[in-house]
Amino acid sequence: MTRERDGLLQRIARIYGLGFAVVALLCLAGGVPLTSLAVAAVPFLVLVVALWRVGASRSPLWVILAVLGGAGVIVALVAAGDVETVPGAIAAATSIAAGATASVALTLTSSPGRIVLLVLSFAAIAGTIAVFAGSLGTTEVFLFRLIGPVLLGWAVTSFVAVWLSAGLPRVSRRIASIGRAHRAERQASETEAQRRQGARLLHDTVLATLTLLAHSGVGVSEDALREQAAGDAKLLRQLRLGQTPAPASAGVYNLTPVEQTELGTTLESVKSRFGRMGLEVTWHGTGQLLLPSHILDAFLLALAECLENVRRHSGVTQAHVTITEDATSVRAMVTDQGVGFDIADVGEAKLGFAESVVARLRDVGGNARLFSAPGAGTTVVLEVPR
Repeated sequence: MTRERDGLLQRIARIYGLGFAVVALLCLAGGVPLTSLAVAAVPFLVLVVALWRVGASRSPLWVILAVLGGAGVIVALVAAGDVETVPGAIAAATSIAAGATASVALTLTSSPGRIVLLVLSFAAIAGTIAVFAGSLGTTEVFLFRLIGPVLLGWAVTSFVAVWLSAGLPRVSRRIASIGRAHRAERQASETEAQRRQGARLLHDTVLATLTLLAHSGVGVSEDALREQAAGDAKLLRQLRLGQTPAPASAGVYNLTPVEQTELGTTLESVKSRFGRMGLEVTWHGTGQLLLPSHILDAFLLALAECLENVRRHSGVTQAHVTITEDATSVRAMVTDQGVGFDIADVGEAKLGFAESVVARLRDVGGNARLFSAPGAGTTVVLEVPR
């Protein structure tokens, strides 16, 4: 947005300045002898080229050349010194000083250095106009026909530039506000869609099984009821890991009942789940690992519990998970740069992960280690056998 603003001001400066340069040229052509025009031709050409370049480049060199070219045209008119040329010369000098050169002020309000250049440019033009008025020998012309329009022209262009610059933060805040509202609305819609999908899924599976149990399984064999309950248990585990089962038919959802599952396919599910809740998870290391399903379940559920603790207690919105392996084990290191805590001041039973993390991993032959300190974030290392 800043670049767009600067580009817009540059283009306005080019059009504004060249427009007044054309007016000045018409004034000179209407009442100034060819000898005076010849003297002013070179600085006038410098002024026009510099104004054109001001519209495309932010280099202060073109601003300086535009000011020097405008001042050079005014000085050339003083050097001509022909009284008969005074009416046209006054109009041309006013157009150049109050319009053509004042246009550069549009590009000189975005930084302290450029503001200094703005002040110096105005001083140079005002001084040149004073010399021009002195050659005429009349205070009235200087005050009312020269210095007044010059002050007004530079003030207007400076005000326009400052006004546009001051409005940019307000526009940025409004755009950011609209973006936040859009994201909140989208997240609310996604959450509602997930809630409705979850309600339908539970109605088709778990609630149906519970209804059969409530009626003592009337009309259903014991083996079929046991098989249905086992399928529901797998479904709930898949939901806990952040996956979305696909419906195959009424009351039946596709699962992946394999003995080994690729770690990378389930890590992305956990990442997506926490991403929806506002925690950005960055993965490092390999994800192409095969683990027995019961070990993988324990590993991922413990990992998800650690990430949940980061989301709730760390005070940050980003966590890093690094996956490493060797011949006998797979490890995950969960780190955050949050507030941390003193482990010695909190009993293990109160850490909130004694059962969900430590005990769960011990059940499959793994272990967990916790490292933290106040203000230094938290690191949890999870390890399971291959």
